[in-house]
Amino acid sequence: MPHTLAPLPYSYEALESFIDQETMKIHHDKHHQTYCDKFNTALAKYPQYAEMEPVELLTKLESLTDIEAKDKTAIKNHGGGFVNHSLFWQMMDPKNTKDEKLIAEIITAFGSVDEFKKKFSEIAVNHFASGWAWLVRDQEGKLQIYSLPNQDTPYAKGHTPILTLDLWEHAYYLKYQNKRADYIANWWQVIKLIQG
Repeated sequence: MPHTLAPLPYSYEALESFIDQETMKIHHDKHHQTYCDKFNTALAKYPQYAEMEPVELLTKLESLTDIEAKDKTAIKNHGGGFVNHSLFWQMMDPKNTKDEKLIAEIITAFGSVDEFKKKFSEIAVNHFASGWAWLVRDQEGKLQIYSLPNQDTPYAKGHTPILTLDLWEHAYYLKYQNKRADYIANWWQVIKLIQG
């Protein structure tokens, strides 16, 4: 079965005034839909992987010798865009839900929630060009912060995403223009997990 785009888990305007309604509509309905469509197109010639979960496919992609190199690139790019955006919508929350266990882990790993936010924001601000900033759990269960280019995903590194921020200009340009730092600062107001 082709992969399909899930609806947003909240209304387009739910994250106002930090992320505007028009950006959410275009970002979800146009950009994310395009990644979904092109991911399905890239997979069309490989029906043996049609039932594989996207995360599993991206995790195993480099080891799959029956997929041509150019098709691996398309699957990586569009599958990554499909998966990364799906995570991004889920990690934002107009209710600012807290996760006390994660907060405790963050304090242990980074010293404080404020220090974590500072480090994450610095990585996000300083990331060159398009990509994503990530908080992940590595293979040893430790928390790491890093950014990845384009639509690369931590799953390919064997890491489990916990929090992600879209750094592509389409995620913020209508409201923030070139002010990525302002977008990042306001994004902290609409994420779940560590609000307090």
